[in-house]
Formats: sequence, C-alpha cells, structure tokens
Amino acid sequence: MKSVLVTGGTGFIGSALVDSLLSKGANVVVADQLISPSTDPEVWKRRMDRYYEICKKHGTQPNLEIIDLSTERERLKHILIKNNIGTVFMLSAVFGGRAFVDRQQAACSIGFAIDQNTIRACYESGTVERVNYASSACVYPPSLNKPAYLLKESDILSTGEGLASSDNLYGFQKIMTETTLKVFSEEHGLKTSSCRFLTVYGAGEYPTTHAISMLCQRALKHENPFVVWGSGEQERGFTYVTDIVEGQILAAEKITDGTAVNLGWSKRYKIKDVVAMILSIVGYKPAIFFDKSKPEGPFSRALDISLAKKLLGWSPKIDLHEGLELTLEWMKKQNI
Repeated sequence: MKSVLVTGGTGFIGSALVDSLLSKGANVVVADQLISPSTDPEVWKRRMDRYYEICKKHGTQPNLEIIDLSTERERLKHILIKNNIGTVFMLSAVFGGRAFVDRQQAACSIGFAIDQNTIRACYESGTVERVNYASSACVYPPSLNKPAYLLKESDILSTGEGLASSDNLYGFQKIMTETTLKVFSEEHGLKTSSCRFLTVYGAGEYPTTHAISMLCQRALKHENPFVVWGSGEQERGFTYVTDIVEGQILAAEKITDGTAVNLGWSKRYKIKDVVAMILSIVGYKPAIFFDKSKPEGPFSRALDISLAKKLLGWSPKIDLHEGLELTLEWMKKQNI
C-alpha cells in the first residue's frame, strides 16, 4: 500500500508499469502530459482508454494528473506532497523512433527540463525517498555498437569521442540525468537508480513509432510491398515490456546509490529475421523491400546484463517469438 507516482504513466512502458504496481497493491498516481486532443485525438483516446482499462481491472479509481513537467515543477511538488508519494518512477520523455533520435535533437533537448524539474521536485517535496529513472542504451558510444560486443554499464563516455560518445543528444541527455540522480543520492540521501533499456516492444505500444510495433502493424494490414527501413542486416537485442517493468521495480527496491543497470536481451536478431518471424506468425507472404535511404541506426547493439543479474536477480523471461505473438494478438484486438 505504498504511494507511488509514475511520470509518463499513460505511455507504453509507463502503463505496463502502472499495471504491475497496481497488481502488487500500490497506490499509484500518474502524471502525464499526454498528447493534445486537438492535434492527435486518436492517440489521446487510446492511451486514456488503456489507462482506464488497467484501473478497472484492478478495481481502483484512476488518479491522473495532466501536467507539463518541463515547466510545472512547483505543481509537481504539490502533487507529491498531497499524495504522500514515497517512490517516483521517471518515464516522461520526448521520444520517437530512429528518425526522431537522428533528426529531431532540438525536441530531444526538452528532456533536460523534464528530468531536472522532476528530480528537484522529488527532493524538495520531503516525502519522496526513492527515484527510479528510465534511461536508454542510447547512452553508449555508437562506435561500440558492433557484432559480438555486449555493452557494459562502464562503457559510457569511454571512447574519448566527446559528444559523439553517446547516441546523439538523446543519449547525452540520459547520461546527464543519470549523473544528476547519482549526485542527489550522494549529497542528499535520495535513494536513486537508473535502468538502461534496449529496444523495448510489446502489447500496449501506441502510437506505433518503433520498429517492432511498426512492422507488426504493416503485417496485420497486409502491406505489399512490405517496406523495411535500412538493409535488414542491422541487429538488436529485443526486450518484452513486462520484463522491463519487472526490472524497474526491482531496481527501485534494491538500488539506492544511483547505480545504473542494463535491462535487455544479450541475444541479437537481425531485422530481416524479425520481419520473417512476424510475417510467419501472421501467415502473410508479401514482397519485401529494404529501403536503404531510411535511417537504420546502430548496426549491432546488445547489452551485458551481468550487473542486473548480480544486483537484482533479474533476467528477461519472454523470448522474441513469444513476445511477437503477444504483441500481434494485442494489436489485433485493438484493431491497430
């Protein structure tokens, strides 16, 4: 019956985290800016519907605060005090798929304001004891994204490449927030942790801006030709969303000194093989076109999760084929 706040709690990973926390008996408050219904009413409606469905499933009333965390620090502090929040999960972010990370770095910079305001409000509230941050594998140097190499937590800023030591401004912003949380732990006793995610996918993602959800949507719509960004040779370790939120909760419980841990699969799959798997599950055989004019991101990226195993006793449980089946089943039910 602890009181927990989830920023970004109507989003893809955030809503799965809210679901898990409610199943454990927590009192959960969600703080989210959502998306303006005047600009994208369908996204607004789907995210709200999912949040209300989760609350209904657990027999609890929705507790949602619509807030712009990039500007409303004092209001967030009031929300924390009013609800006697003891733990905060930071998932609010300006984000998108590969094209966003590569080409909209000015938008990524809003993350500095969101995260700094959230951390400061948590500290100033006097009620918050623990903060867990949703970071990213984008903190790692792109030059280390190569076959057979598993990215370790100590690899951040290790290559002497300056700002190129992370995946664009998005990755650098995540590093700065991780560092801030560690400093607040050291100087003010705030119990903090960060989790670095890699290519999260699964039921509940909307809009479909990332690779897995986009490919699944195209397969269900029977698109022909079936367009795939990049060469198809790029490879990733894909992690199902429920495995991620399990790791987040464990990190919030067990890590108190700002340590960051990797959460993801160390096994890699080529995008062309993921496409083949999705089409096989759907039972559809279109002509496949690899559009090499589109960004494909790092050629190869997977994580060393030995630290998460050691500190949290965590490892992912849902392999890619099972996760794709769950994702496609959910998308069919939602008519996405």
